[in-house]
Amino acid sequence: MASPNFPPVPPQLKTVQHYLKIANEYDKREPSISYWIRLYGLQTALKIDRKAPESRALLGSLMDWLENFKKEHVDNEAVTNEMAGHALVENVGHKMFMWADTEDRASRFNKNVVKAFFTAGLLFDVCEVFGELSDEVAAQRKYARWKAAYIHNCLKTGEDPIPGPMGGEEDEFGTQDAEEPSPFNMPVPPPPNNTDLPSVSSTSPVPPNMPPPGASNPPGNAFPSMPPQPQQPMPSRPPAPMATPYNPPPPQPQHTPAGGVTLSPEDFVKAQKYCKYAVSAMDYEDTVTALDNLNKAIRLLTTGKDS
Repeated sequence: MASPNFPPVPPQLKTVQHYLKIANEYDKREPSISYWIRLYGLQTALKIDRKAPESRALLGSLMDWLENFKKEHVDNEAVTNEMAGHALVENVGHKMFMWADTEDRASRFNKNVVKAFFTAGLLFDVCEVFGELSDEVAAQRKYARWKAAYIHNCLKTGEDPIPGPMGGEEDEFGTQDAEEPSPFNMPVPPPPNNTDLPSVSSTSPVPPNMPPPGASNPPGNAFPSMPPQPQQPMPSRPPAPMATPYNPPPPQPQHTPAGGVTLSPEDFVKAQKYCKYAVSAMDYEDTVTALDNLNKAIRLLTTGKDS
């Protein structure tokens, strides 16, 4: 799938440019991810500026592309179903993060690692389309942003980066009191050519029972319509919703295992998520992370407590 030709990104929307570049890279690898990235870019741009003529030109072009893409992919669950789309984007971001973290802890520092951390952080941003981020994703996003800027600056100055978390193993994905650099203030390295980077195909696994994030506040319309401006009129058509509103399922009964611990449906969902992270870790032979997530799942299922 060829990347679309959008109008130039105006200076006031420069933060959106990073997402549009990443979307171009996924047009051939996984177009479904490009759809959600551009939707997030559109929603972000609408919050910044929707009045300037150059901004309106880009916004209108993005709206048209999103509408047409969704019409052309009505049979693609990763586009039409928020749960499937969320699972896909988060899973790809997690795999990218795990690859970069493994390389970092092995002291293999290069531009590909910077790019992978940076891309993972952007993909975790995109997950906000589906609602509030989970604590795990929010922590990985913060760590990925910091690591991308940190390793990039070390490579630029010739300094040897410190592998792993700055605060030690007890601070797994945190930077303690270290200031978190903005990813938009660092130059974007070129796309990695390393074939060892995790790739995603249209058959990416999607957990069938993954809960809809932010169920208490479903997105509804994917983006608001832009107010008409006399000096630069635009076609008066309201944008079609980009995401299908989530209809919550009826309440499900709680489950009580043999040990007598009452587990809610949410507990089973969390346990499934830990198992998913464990499988991803095993893909990269990271036994420490795999065992940690498996132990969390077992502890939750046997005690009802999420550590």
